[in-house]
Amino acid sequence: MQLLPGPVRRFAAWCAVILLASGVGYVVIRLCVEFRTAVTPALLALLGTALLRPLHRRLVKAHVQRSLAAGLTCVAVLAVVGGAVYIVVSALVRTGDEILASLRHAAKGVADHFGAAGTSLDDLASNGRELLGKFGGTAASGLVSGISVVGEMMAMAVLALLLVFFFLRDSDRAVGTVRALAPPGAADTVEAMARRAFGAVEGFMRGTTLIALIDAVCITVGLLVLRVPGAVGLGALVFVGAYIPYLGAFISGAVAVLVALADRGFVIALWALGVVLAVQVLEGHVLQPMVQSRTVQMHPAVVLLALTAGASVAGILGMLLAVPLTAAAFGVVHELQGRYEAAAGSGPAAPPPAGGPEASSGAGDS
Repeated sequence: MQLLPGPVRRFAAWCAVILLASGVGYVVIRLCVEFRTAVTPALLALLGTALLRPLHRRLVKAHVQRSLAAGLTCVAVLAVVGGAVYIVVSALVRTGDEILASLRHAAKGVADHFGAAGTSLDDLASNGRELLGKFGGTAASGLVSGISVVGEMMAMAVLALLLVFFFLRDSDRAVGTVRALAPPGAADTVEAMARRAFGAVEGFMRGTTLIALIDAVCITVGLLVLRVPGAVGLGALVFVGAYIPYLGAFISGAVAVLVALADRGFVIALWALGVVLAVQVLEGHVLQPMVQSRTVQMHPAVVLLALTAGASVAGILGMLLAVPLTAAAFGVVHELQGRYEAAAGSGPAAPPPAGGPEASSGAGDS
């Protein structure tokens, strides 16, 4: 019996679909959070594979054995990451005392100018020592938990690097694995969706890396011209922060301006702010449209919502993974839209393409 009008039934059907999809998504997210020590390295390895696959493919084309090519690619990653860490640490060690002295001088000036009775630096230092004495146990337990977190992060990083090696080495079997796991009769669609999703992530990672490198070089040159201490380390921070859209650039740029303010004064800090803003304008209006024109384009509001959702689920790591995963989801949606539009345009009586679906899928594999 049709007791309800047609629009109400359609609305109820859409509500049921949305509730079912939301429930499944919530269960998947909760499972990923519970098994984050295994899920996080796998996701990071997928991002690393998407970024490093062109290098591995070039080595394979140069007649390097696949396992050796994957190992050389991982060694190159270790060299680049280790070099970046060395540059940041050495820059901070070399200029750390100078930056701390400048910050201490700036804080003393602020205290002398605005401070009231009982708020001098000596009073603040004595109050800090008293607080440390009261909460020493809490600080010690926090230190222990912090060390355990660092150990867990290092273990996940090692696991992610090993997974990158295996993903690169066995990337030629990925299409066959996807088609074997696909439901009967849907192998072509599932393969196309997987290709589109991975292509979106790959394009996003390559474009973001190129943009991050350009931003880091431009800001480093500007800080070197302004003679800001730790310019190379700050440039490396800008490079890392660029993988978190909007927020990463804001934080790294703010750190650079604060260091310039503490060491060189207000005028140089304004010049540093101008350099950071100029680079961000260049990125937003020139680099992003040019470099990422072939990747999945997302509205800034969608990016901000994805960052917020990722931060609420997994903190900084969630913010790092949110945008590429959203790009992959958009790639899948666009692939499905294209297939449905093509099917609707061809009509039920349209003949199949020459060679059948197997031929088209085989062409894609090549």
